[in-house]
Amino acid sequence: MRIIEVKSQVDIKQFQKLPWFIYKEDSNWVPHLTSDVEKIFNPNKNKLFRNGKATRWILVNKDDQTIGRIGAFVNGKTKNSFKQPTGGVGFFECIDNQEAANLLLDTAKEWLMAEDMEAMDGPINFGEKQEFWGLLIENFEDPSSYMMNYNPSYYKALFETYGFEIYYNQYIFKRDLYEPAQEVFVQKYERMKEDPLYNITNVRGKSLDEIANDFWEVYNGAWGGISGFKAMPKPIAKKVVQALKPIMDPDIVLFVYYDNKPIAFYVNIPELNEIFKYVNGNLNFFNKLKVWYHLKRKTPNTMVGIVFGVIKEFQGKGIEGAMIKWTEENIVTLNRYNETILTWIGDFNPKMIKVCENLGAEKFRTLATYRYLFDREATFERCPIID
Repeated sequence: MRIIEVKSQVDIKQFQKLPWFIYKEDSNWVPHLTSDVEKIFNPNKNKLFRNGKATRWILVNKDDQTIGRIGAFVNGKTKNSFKQPTGGVGFFECIDNQEAANLLLDTAKEWLMAEDMEAMDGPINFGEKQEFWGLLIENFEDPSSYMMNYNPSYYKALFETYGFEIYYNQYIFKRDLYEPAQEVFVQKYERMKEDPLYNITNVRGKSLDEIANDFWEVYNGAWGGISGFKAMPKPIAKKVVQALKPIMDPDIVLFVYYDNKPIAFYVNIPELNEIFKYVNGNLNFFNKLKVWYHLKRKTPNTMVGIVFGVIKEFQGKGIEGAMIKWTEENIVTLNRYNETILTWIGDFNPKMIKVCENLGAEKFRTLATYRYLFDREATFERCPIID
């Protein structure tokens, strides 16, 4: 076996094609869009290259067949946020062979050590935490959500045998939309309706600028003051909303207002993998027409909650439950969506886990972010709990 650093177009093609070999017998697998993966490694499209680095490799056998791949990266914004300077590995795919896995992971480790890193997390992304993040360790029976990692069950043994330990678990919750809201939520919703200053609504009819401004206010109001939190600039909020525009269903993006000021949001999008399973990872012109067709036809019957928040002054007042009851009355009645999946929540965030449980959502999938300390005598510590 030999390692090849990905540089040429031929190498990139082999890196892209490998998952079709790994998952050829797995009917649950929905390929990531190759364009989504390639953006991560493109300095012209990924702003983290401004103060970070990334590279990737493929592993070939004696017959020059590609049997593994891996990426490694140093995020300049986060590398010194931990006790040990920490880089990352991701986009790992490999045959069920520990020697092959070790060769891939050793190659990434040596590159990270040359960049003065002392630990590596994986599998993670050289980008947002809600994309391509974590190793699936529980529930291999359901297709994954768009941009969420999916992998064979044997990857867990490959990582743990190498020496990785779980830094934190990532829980994904699911809620049956036809399950009636709990009575306590109904009561809080009814009380809220008695106060004319409260208003829950979707974003139908609102401009992108209005949505972006409301998103910006709630986002910063909900998480401001948390250790390590950095306020979102208004231009970034606008970019986030602009990026959602092509896939946004305005009926399932909710905001709560008090005295005409935004105090909470529940942002959902259609489950895109229920469309992208028809394009086989390739967004060429013909497949873009397919996507357009399925969006117009409203093919997805699952919605994915990508962010859910309440500003601090209104937390603990039942706003979350009120939004669930509003969903029952205004989204379920559309007869388009059967269930909602919530983007992953780390086990370091028990408060948010409790909110999901209280809303009647069930934990149905677990991923894990692993960490490997290069100094094998160093004490391993789990991710600290958020107060």
